[in-house]
Amino acid sequence: MHFNPYGGVAAEIAATLVNSLVTADPPLSSDELVAALRAHDYRPVGVLGTDDMASLTVWAHRLEQVFAGAGDRVELLNALLAESATQPYISRHDGRAPHLHFAREDGPMLARLRAYTAAGLAHAFCQEPDRVGRCDRDGCGVVYVDTSRNGRRRFCSTRCSNRVHVAEHRDRRAG
Repeated sequence: MHFNPYGGVAAEIAATLVNSLVTADPPLSSDELVAALRAHDYRPVGVLGTDDMASLTVWAHRLEQVFAGAGDRVELLNALLAESATQPYISRHDGRAPHLHFAREDGPMLARLRAYTAAGLAHAFCQEPDRVGRCDRDGCGVVYVDTSRNGRRRFCSTRCSNRVHVAEHRDRRAG
């Protein structure tokens, strides 16, 4: 499936924040999170201090509610957008083609990251709401953006899928 830059990479970074700061045990350090952002080609990457990490963890918990379908997802996303987005504009930073920004590129990294992930998750949700979700395996809290061709993803990984299907097979054989 083709996503625009916000609905694709930005939504995947939203999932990365949740999986790195909420479901990971232990959560990623600030240096590890910055490395993860660089791996997603997020630019410009700055430094995340202790207060930034605490604030970003709270933000990740709020993003998680959207992936989990906890409550009215439209209301949740609108609240995230209202809190994070400033005046949208077109940017051409770091040699990139013109693209839409929802926060000033010269602003603090935390503000930019919040606006980017809120807008990305909103774009992905508006495009196809069922493509953002949480793994169906009991005990797994990993969230994902489904970029598969058929859009029927239920698990975060093949490993979780296999565990569920093997357990179901064993239950059928035992019964």
